[in-house]
Amino acid sequence: MPMTHHRRTRIVAAGRPHEPNSPVNPAVDFTSTFTYRPSVEYPQVYAREGIPSFEPLEELLAELEDGAHGLLFSSGQSAISAMLSQLPLGGHLIIPQHAYMGFASMAQHMADKGLFTLHRVNIADTEQVLATVRKVAADAHAATTKATLWIESPTNPMLEVADVPVLLAEAKALGVTTAVDNTFATPLRQNPLHHGADVVIHSVTKFLSGHSDVIMGAAVTNDAELNAELRAHRNLHGTIPGPMEVFLALRGVRTLAVRLDAAERNAGYLASRLSELLGEDSLPLVAVSYPGLPDHPQFDRATQLLRGFGAIITVEMTSKQTADAVLENMEVWTPATSLGGVESLAERRRRHPGEPETVPEGLIRLSVGIEDPEDLYTDLLHAMRSAAEN
Repeated sequence: MPMTHHRRTRIVAAGRPHEPNSPVNPAVDFTSTFTYRPSVEYPQVYAREGIPSFEPLEELLAELEDGAHGLLFSSGQSAISAMLSQLPLGGHLIIPQHAYMGFASMAQHMADKGLFTLHRVNIADTEQVLATVRKVAADAHAATTKATLWIESPTNPMLEVADVPVLLAEAKALGVTTAVDNTFATPLRQNPLHHGADVVIHSVTKFLSGHSDVIMGAAVTNDAELNAELRAHRNLHGTIPGPMEVFLALRGVRTLAVRLDAAERNAGYLASRLSELLGEDSLPLVAVSYPGLPDHPQFDRATQLLRGFGAIITVEMTSKQTADAVLENMEVWTPATSLGGVESLAERRRRHPGEPETVPEGLIRLSVGIEDPEDLYTDLLHAMRSAAEN
């Protein structure tokens, strides 16, 4: 449908059947293979190449990002893997110091095997990132290799906000490939393709599907050649999602606007209320981070670049033990990994060995859902008080 329509309209209207008297919702294709006749050339022979019921969601995600091509994968990790495979042997990969742990671990594993040189940067420090991009670009050109800048903004879990337009413009000018993980912001809050990103990556598992019942990834690009390479990787590695997962994800995306608006309102309310508790001796709370708080280091940047501050908050407790005790005493919040669902989830991130040491031991990532905000606040306050008493 025309990209002049608001994204809230595209979410509902795109990816629908166009033929007269067709069902309102796309069909689900439960098949592993396709019929053929030797006398007729068919474009598709096996479901690993993709099935027709992928196309509505791929079309919808492309339209939401104002991209030309959308491609589904069996997981966010498989979408990331497909993109990293585009970096040739001996290349350079620049990544945020704080990023989705699965991606950072994969990148480190590949670098340890000598596939490329890995550079970690503070993605919120624009000058540091630009200096690294310029150095890597010069080295890459001298060695006739290639380089990729990987941006995540806001970052997981530290919520740093990058100057995405500036970083993408410089990288593009220097011939550095760019990929942006847009999972936290979603296409409703920022669209990196507008600023020249080569590809946008999503964990469809999170906010897009929104119900903690699907594992899926996606890549969106305006580059037909890159899309063909990513599709070939998906085909060769067999990383397609199942048709039922695609059906569930498509149904979930239809409500993204109302879900995200509600969760974001809750997050803003909670972040403000929690900030008021800082300094209370009876509570173990030592820090609250949310891009929408005026004391966030990149608040002005977030206000300028994002169309909303998202639904993720971090709270830091005095210690690992205290943070664990807070989680033990929660009743409304659910202690679990992942994020972006209608339910509010909480997790101490350093329980994972792969998280960087720069993530505080007592940091809890809060994925705010759509419950009553006062219930969420009261439950968290009760959990902190109970932890302080023990």
